[in-house]
Amino acid sequence: MLYRAWHRGMREMDILMGQFADFALPTMPEAELDAFEALLEAPDPELFKWLTDAAPLPPEFDTPAFRALKAHHAHSGPIHV
Repeated sequence: MLYRAWHRGMREMDILMGQFADFALPTMPEAELDAFEALLEAPDPELFKWLTDAAPLPPEFDTPAFRALKAHHAHSGPIHV
């Protein structure tokens, strides 16, 4: 899964998914691993739209794994201080 997260095809998604996978996969519960694997099957353009709120998230992808992925990349202030 780590390799697949870093080699998606769309560089932006490589970064979003890969960084999250590096951080979360070692401690992710089995049920969330299954949900993350389903996210890896989603097409990059769709997943990117869901993460950026450019398109509504389908209910089948509204999982703790998706919410953790989105929260991992949420910033409430400046990124570079």
